[in-house]
Amino acid sequence: QVQLVESGGGLVQPGGSLKVSCAVSGSTSSNYGVNWYRQAPGKQREFVAGIAVSGATIYGDAVKGRFLLSRDTAKNTVNLQMTSLKPEDTAVYYCYSRDVWGQGTQVTVSS
Repeated sequence: QVQLVESGGGLVQPGGSLKVSCAVSGSTSSNYGVNWYRQAPGKQREFVAGIAVSGATIYGDAVKGRFLLSRDTAKNTVNLQMTSLKPEDTAVYYCYSRDVWGQGTQVTVSS
């Protein structure tokens, strides 16, 4: 069974950048689509971005133009590069693939 482990979260100032990564084990990340979701306190989990087997990417409206999703096949990771971060991007970020969720990584955008 595939296992997903997120890393790279932390505290960043508004307007800053941060990269979070999803390490895939038990499978080759390029064999499956991988999605990122986020959940802020008191809110529903929200779709952030997804990458298909073909490498095609799709983004949620809230992050379009600011976030970039990519796959590193050598490291078997899927990386979410976040730029122009806003306080409303504060959330726990989760990756998801083949009915498996990672444990999440906290991203906090605050001055």
